[in-house]
Amino acid sequence: MEPDWKRLANLVRRHSSTFYLGSLLLPKEERRGAWAVYAACRLGDEAVDGEGAGEGALAAWWAGVERAYQARPQADWEVGLAWALERWAIPFEAFCHMKEGFLTDLGPVRLRTEAELLHYCYQVGGTVGRMMAQVMGGEGAEREAIALGQAMQLTNILRDVGEDLARDRVYLPESLLRRFAVSLEDLFARRATPGYRGLLAHLEAQARALYREGLKGIPRLRVGKAAIALATLQYKGILDKLRLMGYENLGRRAHLKPWERLWLLPRAYRLARMAE
Repeated sequence: MEPDWKRLANLVRRHSSTFYLGSLLLPKEERRGAWAVYAACRLGDEAVDGEGAGEGALAAWWAGVERAYQARPQADWEVGLAWALERWAIPFEAFCHMKEGFLTDLGPVRLRTEAELLHYCYQVGGTVGRMMAQVMGGEGAEREAIALGQAMQLTNILRDVGEDLARDRVYLPESLLRRFAVSLEDLFARRATPGYRGLLAHLEAQARALYREGLKGIPRLRVGKAAIALATLQYKGILDKLRLMGYENLGRRAHLKPWERLWLLPRAYRLARMAE
């Protein structure tokens, strides 16, 4: 069965303009592989965040992942994933770890330590890096791909603190809340205290360190150097916006405008050339 590439591309574009724009810089086959993998991952996220989300939706998504790995897909996205699995050794373990992260999202989220936060970022972000490394021929850069995925997920968490609070999810670890004297009452009252801003600055520095580590893997990619560079620059741009906002993000969201994303294209190509 040939996947419905138009439908998969539309799904990617609808849910992540950052990922979609980067994917356009890939060769045709790898671009389609990236769409297939992203669609599978994104629909797992929708099972815990979208309409009808819950344990039943997550179980249905997981059954689709298993069908794709058993080469008996049903839904369009399963056909796409099965197509990708015929071409690349995308580790099933990565999907298993991702499911564990999604299970965390189902209940009220309270993380205790930075180590738990980074582990969660691996589960739902670093796993995507592992998958994409296979598609782009970067098997020797898995560690860096994981770091890049963790950095992007940590950026998402810093961007979405206010939205996550509305779902009773607090990804900012308790150890840091105590260290920076930030209470849950402050967070739920949307008070961006000096301590809160210090906490976000601390985690921003952690994310930037992970980006530096992740970018070291770009030279080992067979294809997609510019695509990964562009995605990285866009996510780092969100951190730049967050800092410019003074970390006042409990009631609004840091984001890049379309022209700002396009403005990063030349820089992405320069980074890719430097990596060759």
